[in-house]
Amino acid sequence: MGVDLNPALKKHFGYDAFRPLQEKIVRDALAGRDVFALMPTGGGKSLCFQLPALLQPGLTIVISPLISLMKDQVDALQASGVAATFLNSTLDGTEARARLRGLYNGEFRLLYVAPERLLLESFIEKVREWNVALVAIDEAHCISEWGHDFRPEYRALARLREILPDVPIMALTATATERVRGDILEQLQLRAPRCYVASFDRPNLTYKVLPKASPYEQLLELLQTRPNDSGIVYCASRKTADSVAAKLNGDRIPARPYHAGLEAKERAQNQEMFLRDDVRVVSATIAFGMGINKPNVRFVVHYDLPKNIESYYQETGRAGRDGLPSECVLLFSAGDVVKQTHFIDEKSESEARIAREQLRQMVHYAEARECRRTTLLRYFGEERPNEPCNGCDNCLNPPETFDGTVAAQKFLSCVLRVQQKSGFAFGLNHIVEVLCGADTGPIRQRGHNELSTYGIGTELSRAAWQAIGRELLRLGLLEVAPGKFATVQVTKAGRDAIRSRTPITLTKQVEKPESKVKQRAGAIECDEALFEKLRNVRRTLADARNVPAYVIFSDVALREMARSYPTTPAEFRRIPGVGEQKLKDFAEPFLTAIGAYLEENPRQSFDRPNELRGRRVSLNESEAETLRRFQAGEAIDQIARGRGFVRGTILGHLALAIEGGAALTSEQFFTPTQEREIAAVIGRTGERNLTGLRDDLGGKFEVGELRIFRALAARRKVDRPAKDEPRFDRSAKD
Repeated sequence: MGVDLNPALKKHFGYDAFRPLQEKIVRDALAGRDVFALMPTGGGKSLCFQLPALLQPGLTIVISPLISLMKDQVDALQASGVAATFLNSTLDGTEARARLRGLYNGEFRLLYVAPERLLLESFIEKVREWNVALVAIDEAHCISEWGHDFRPEYRALARLREILPDVPIMALTATATERVRGDILEQLQLRAPRCYVASFDRPNLTYKVLPKASPYEQLLELLQTRPNDSGIVYCASRKTADSVAAKLNGDRIPARPYHAGLEAKERAQNQEMFLRDDVRVVSATIAFGMGINKPNVRFVVHYDLPKNIESYYQETGRAGRDGLPSECVLLFSAGDVVKQTHFIDEKSESEARIAREQLRQMVHYAEARECRRTTLLRYFGEERPNEPCNGCDNCLNPPETFDGTVAAQKFLSCVLRVQQKSGFAFGLNHIVEVLCGADTGPIRQRGHNELSTYGIGTELSRAAWQAIGRELLRLGLLEVAPGKFATVQVTKAGRDAIRSRTPITLTKQVEKPESKVKQRAGAIECDEALFEKLRNVRRTLADARNVPAYVIFSDVALREMARSYPTTPAEFRRIPGVGEQKLKDFAEPFLTAIGAYLEENPRQSFDRPNELRGRRVSLNESEAETLRRFQAGEAIDQIARGRGFVRGTILGHLALAIEGGAALTSEQFFTPTQEREIAAVIGRTGERNLTGLRDDLGGKFEVGELRIFRALAARRKVDRPAKDEPRFDRSAKD
């Protein structure tokens, strides 16, 4: 295994353990190997090249696409006592020359630079004299034309092998399909690279899609439930971004727009205000966010429909980089689909074909009734267990379904009749018009008002029929026909369904947005009053150093301080993120603030993940029905079959019921041996996240079962020493 890297990790960055894959990547870099690393936003990519830079002689060059990101990362490294610098167009000549002298003198361990500067012939000559030990290429997906953010200047990085033939290369990205990954390896000419692909899953993020009704009012309602949180609102146009920011300011929510139509100075100022928490919200086009190193973005709202899933995943990934619970909300309407279709129709045929397929996948995600996390991960080639994630609207509140056999038969038959009449296929909207009996010129000219299916769907609205058509596409009963226009035709499976009258289950359309907000598991309970005081201390220190607040400490670190109340340097050093330099620079002001707080306020106890005493969670109708059936004696699998849900959904309902105070006991779920086995693993590793706990138990238990175990254990802890609480030592698992 080699030398122990943990002391260096704690010394420089303040962490006691590596995140998944980090240690392997660091060891490969130290061994001089080429590396490709795909890790989700917040997964700790930067440490993979920053730690090797401190443990080996020579200079590590980091190629970064954004000037703002360079400054942020260098500020953070310098706050941790690391000799790092950057070179870009923001520096005047005197400062740039001073930094170049430092590079020639070996004063820096890391240099951040843009690809354009690195590949200038005059700069290449300098680089060859600097004893370069490693080149790290951040946002490496920009090199691929198949990626969603291709940058021509990145393509020229293929010359790196020629410029520095003996220097290992590390390519890092958070977003890349298999095709893009292969293109990155080929373009950079990586030699026998070690390839690491972490899970795309971001378990701390909750994904929600709301029917877009009154978008600004929906946004305002969300922000009012998060009075102290920062977030990003993504808009499709500059006009909308400006309008949203203006309205928010009118409602006393500090906000700034960000888009390519603003002067560069104003854009930079607005971004800086957001990074420093001077404004809570940035309303932005997609021009904002790549590489934004702000860990405490608590929500990302898509005011309009993104063009593709890769963009959506990367933009939502800017939430919760610190690992704390954060929310991703997409406002969806069929009108947005129509707008984007019009834009696509103006592209060349080859571009339009790709864009339509990307849009179709995005709409599929927005309208899917399965777990949204499963849909996202599958797009990137990753499968997850067929169980609720408890972190998306479809798992927390499964959508209602209905017997849509008749409606599906009508739609499929209409597609066939129209095609038989005209000899070619038509688009989804035309089929809907025929079903609804619309009196339009195209329908009369083609004689479609004479078909047996004309007007047979007047019982439903056009929007409802459009949703049914899109769902039939998702179910594989319809398909988009090849050609320039997005026409639809019935598949073999669809024809079989018509002939055999196969029962078809469809999803009820949600008429009005769900306003209830459920707290995401994983929040760090702490003394909220002390947390606010520590935020003020952090803000004062950040302003004095002219850096964003998170450069001093993350929200995670502050919450841990407000949870454990450190009062000595030794206790302070145990806080995650406190390395030697930060202990030296910041212990005193934070310890002073904590000590002063404790003189006037008692310590609070936070020895469990959820406070349940006196708490009653209201169950929705679906959850209450599950509880009623279970208490009436139905087995879990029996309830799942009878209600048309997967087993994991029923387990999730029962866990919520226990958290809400329902009189369920451990013997209804676990044998004594099972309880001891779960408790033993928790004793060794802590509760962790439930997916990690499931893996530690060898997959013997579902996540839903472990959630039930946790809820029962938390209730037992709260109610101790009540005599009527059953012990975890008997019964049979269902």
